[in-house]
Amino acid sequence: MASSQIFVVMVTLVTLLIPTNSLLTPHFYDNVCPQALPVIKSVVHQAILKEKRIGASLLRLHFHDCFVNGCDGSVLLDDTKNFTGEKTAFPNINSIRGFSVVDDIKAAVDKACKRPVVSCADILAIAARDSVAILGGPQLFYNVLLGRRDARTASKAAANSNLPPPSFSFSQLISNFKSHGLNVRDLVALSGGHTIGFAKCNFFRNRIYNETNIDPSFAASLRKTCPRKGGDNNLTPLDATPLRVDTTYYTDLVHKKGLLHSDQQLYSGKGRESDKLVELYSKSPLAFARDFKASLIKMGNLKPLTGTQGEIRSNCRRVR
Repeated sequence: MASSQIFVVMVTLVTLLIPTNSLLTPHFYDNVCPQALPVIKSVVHQAILKEKRIGASLLRLHFHDCFVNGCDGSVLLDDTKNFTGEKTAFPNINSIRGFSVVDDIKAAVDKACKRPVVSCADILAIAARDSVAILGGPQLFYNVLLGRRDARTASKAAANSNLPPPSFSFSQLISNFKSHGLNVRDLVALSGGHTIGFAKCNFFRNRIYNETNIDPSFAASLRKTCPRKGGDNNLTPLDATPLRVDTTYYTDLVHKKGLLHSDQQLYSGKGRESDKLVELYSKSPLAFARDFKASLIKMGNLKPLTGTQGEIRSNCRRVR
């Protein structure tokens, strides 16, 4: 057989092996690269062993990716001469991190698969799930729907307009989530991602000095590490157990100990739907796990690129 014929046959076989269905499925890589998910989990696990905070960072990357033009890996792109990416948008700058871990995952999974077959967008979805399960236990494991492809562009303006900042009021949060097809239950459940991680002083300073719906002793303790001026980058846990996925976040809200303004907005104590959900999750880890997983899957299905749309990047920071 001529070399040109062999090349055509090889290309045809590769094309047949790579799924092109337009619907996301948990079995997308079963045939083309069955070792992909175990490899990703291994890298995530090692990264969390090295720095537990990275689990929250990987979860946040998935959220911040999906809320800007869908779950397409655009949040990972560096600026180019053709576009300014999302990394320097107000809700992202000095907030999102973990890019080097994503690079490590991409390198490991491409090596295991012997070619770039797993998208950066899918890596974010899988890494978020693995982080949650590693830090929260098997009850928080869920099957990730896969088959996303990567965007060829990114938009700082879109990130600024689509990502909810910590200063948002309850009505603004509701409106923002509704614009993404997410309801009140999704808002309260997904906000539970703040069960892990930390926030910088400049994101909650106004709350601890100027707001009244905050426990006075809690506010006083925070002022020790977050002065009125300076210390913008000082870190404070988002809840009392920042390295474990649990329901402490919701218990804190009931006691007016939400760190961010937008967190405490979920609980008013006046019996609205979000109040009832906060109270439910604070008392029932099973209810939280059920709804958190369902909302993460729902969020992960926001406007994915599939089939022949977009691309599969070789480097998550750059288009091919």
